[in-house]
Amino acid sequence: MELFRGRPADCRGRLERETRVYDYLDRLGIEYWRTDHFDMPAMTMEDCEKIDAVLGVLICKNLFLCNRQKTDFYLLLMPGDKPFRTKELSKKLGVSRLSFAPEDAMLELLDIQPGAVSVMGLMNDALGRVRLVVDGDVLRQEYFGCHPCVNTSSMKLLTRDVVEKYLPATGHEMTVVELTGED
Repeated sequence: MELFRGRPADCRGRLERETRVYDYLDRLGIEYWRTDHFDMPAMTMEDCEKIDAVLGVLICKNLFLCNRQKTDFYLLLMPGDKPFRTKELSKKLGVSRLSFAPEDAMLELLDIQPGAVSVMGLMNDALGRVRLVVDGDVLRQEYFGCHPCVNTSSMKLLTRDVVEKYLPATGHEMTVVELTGED
């Protein structure tokens, strides 16, 4: 794996959802670096460890969640090495019974498939149905690691660019929580 600045010189053979991310970031003037790992799709946080080393950043754990009725959806961004406790997050948000959202909702709302969940999917949520929840530890990092809506490439951006440029462009605000990883 190599680290490249910006979009691929040739996007042929890449999924449209990935190319749309590069187009969006380029339109916003957001600088980013990326690495491709076609032979090693990142399906788990363990898979991301080698990718993290190339990017020089810890890729966030991105969890797509919903309430019991599957009417409210949440995208949680937290450090990849921090344990996720449903009970803790539910309490902080004042929501009972959070669980992982169904795959079809992920595809419909974020145009993302399992293993590739990313804050970049918010650009596809034009109706603002997904609430972004971010652990404060993510915001304290200079750089932010994520996928460009596919799990065969990964990227890093300045955290302030995600917060100050990307999120306002998508129309999403964030709820900041301080998770401990304990029940």
